Amino acid sequence: MFNPADLSRVHVHGAAKFLLHVETSSRAADYARYEEIRNAIWGFPEDRLAGTRNLLCENYFHDGTSLIIAAYGAGPEGELEESADRLAGFSYGFVGLRDKGAGFRSLENFWFYSQYTGIRPEAEGFGLGLAIKEFQRHILRNLYGLRTVVCTYDPLTAVNAHRNVLRLGMAVLEYRTAIYGEFGGRLNRRDVPSDRFFMAWDLGDDAARPAGAGAGSAGDIPSVLSAERRTVVGLSGPIKLEKAGALNLEAASDSARLRIPADFYLLLRETDVQDPEVRRIPLDWRLRTREAFQTLFGRGFRVAAYFDILPGESGPGYILRRS
Repeated sequence: MFNPADLSRVHVHGAAKFLLHVETSSRAADYARYEEIRNAIWGFPEDRLAGTRNLLCENYFHDGTSLIIAAYGAGPEGELEESADRLAGFSYGFVGLRDKGAGFRSLENFWFYSQYTGIRPEAEGFGLGLAIKEFQRHILRNLYGLRTVVCTYDPLTAVNAHRNVLRLGMAVLEYRTAIYGEFGGRLNRRDVPSDRFFMAWDLGDDAARPAGAGAGSAGDIPSVLSAERRTVVGLSGPIKLEKAGALNLEAASDSARLRIPADFYLLLRETDVQDPEVRRIPLDWRLRTREAFQTLFGRGFRVAAYFDILPGESGPGYILRRS
C-alpha cells in the first residue's frame, strides 16, 4: 500500500494552486460531492453515478477496484484542504477486462476504464484535466500495477483531442456510433448522436508529445473535409460558426487530413435554436466526420496525430495514415 503522502500531490498553474487527492474516505456521505460536481459539469441529472454507499464500497481502499481522484482549489489564504465547497474537478473509473473469455486469470487481461474526468467551468484553463490524468497514471501504475487505461471521448471535441491524442499519446481503437443514445446536458445535445472514439493509453509511455508528433510533413497531406466560417443567428445573436463542407474521401491515398470544429461545445450551444439550417450545423459535422472515420478506418487508416491548427487549415484536426 502507498504511503498516505503518495496519495496527494499539488498542481500549480501560475498563481492558481490545486490539491489532487485520491479519495479514501470511509464515510458514504463524503461521496455525494462527486454526484454534485458531475451534475455541475455535465448538467444531465437523469444520468447518475452510483449511489454514495456503492461508491464507498467500490473504492479500491475498501471492497472494490474503482479510483476517484478529487481536485480542490486553494482557499483565500492559499490553504489546501479536502473541502467539498472547493472541489474543482474529479476523475472516476474502475478496473475492467480486455477479454471476457480469459476472465481474471492473468494480470495482462486487466485494464482500467476511465469513465469520467471533469472540471468545473470556472476552473478551466489551469491545466487541471491533464494534471489529473497524469496523477491517475501514477496511481494506476504504482499502486494498482496496471499498464493500460481505456476511455471514450467525442472525436469532435478539440480540447479532449489535444489532451488525449496530442499530450498523452492515446491510440484510437474504434469508432463507436451513438453509444450513449439520446444524451443531453451542457456538453451534449439529444439531436446530435453521441459518437465516440474508444481509446487506449499505454501507461508505460511517459514521452511528452510535441505538436503534431508522428505526422511528418502534414502540410502536403490531402484534406478530405472542407470547412468554412459563416455568420448565423445563434442562441446569443449573430455569430461566426464553422460549417462542415463537402467530403472527398477519394483524395486519401496513404494519408489524410480531417478537420474538426475549434469548439464543438460552443457549436452545440449556439445552434440550439429553431432555425433548422442553423440547428443542423453540429449534426452535419457529426455525420460527415463519422462517414470519414468509418470509411478510412475500414481502409486500414488510423489516427496518427492531432493538431490544434491543422497544417493547411484554419482550425484543428487529425492526421490519419494507412497502417
